[in-house]
Amino acid sequence: MDNSINWPLANMSACASKLAYEDGKTAKPAFKELGFTSYRYLDKDGAQAHLCSNKQTALIVCRGTEPTQVSDLLADLNIIPKRHGPGFVHSGFRGEARKLWDDIYKFAEKHKNKSFIITGHSLGAAMATYIAQELKWHGIENIELYTFGSPRLGSDDFVDAMSIPHWRFVNNNDSVCRVPPSLLGFRHHGTLMYINHYGNIRNLTRWQRWKDRIRGYWAAVKKFKLADNFADHSMDQYAEKIKNQQKTK
Repeated sequence: MDNSINWPLANMSACASKLAYEDGKTAKPAFKELGFTSYRYLDKDGAQAHLCSNKQTALIVCRGTEPTQVSDLLADLNIIPKRHGPGFVHSGFRGEARKLWDDIYKFAEKHKNKSFIITGHSLGAAMATYIAQELKWHGIENIELYTFGSPRLGSDDFVDAMSIPHWRFVNNNDSVCRVPPSLLGFRHHGTLMYINHYGNIRNLTRWQRWKDRIRGYWAAVKKFKLADNFADHSMDQYAEKIKNQQKTK
């Protein structure tokens, strides 16, 4: 586990990623409670994000997959590699991020002297990763990236070109974190923050993580819950477990 993580920022990012599923009217006062004085809601062709700022920080939060949004489902399924920078990225995730890019870049330019927190869950996590790297390539510094339940975004060359501090949270049996398949050349970026079956973040080997996932599946089966991998993808679970983890620090 990377001990340099800022747990209050991780907790705030988890809360923000949960709020990302709300519309602008509902989310605005909630982001104000998190300490942000300026707020804008983006919604373009099914792609959504929340842009917030205060005197020190600019926050970009991308909304994850909603099953009722056809554009989200098409984005998830469009795994055709798209050449980007030194490597390639997932075409669907890139396409959703590009819908919002112009507005996000204008926001970033306006606040470029502040610290940037970029975050998201599921599809929103992949979008956040893409946007973070694009902003870096466009000269925006002081970026930190917090993602939850993220699918794989790009190739080795794309991932290796990223130099952004990134904490990537994976909750036990969250199966979204294992797509698209690595056999197709997709890789993860960032420091893995693995949340085990007991809700604790542990630095485990692949073998230990496999055993822990079996433990999680077995506990679910005993309760007649046969969709543990989908339950573990819930942003509610991520937010709750990260909040509890912060309390122990």
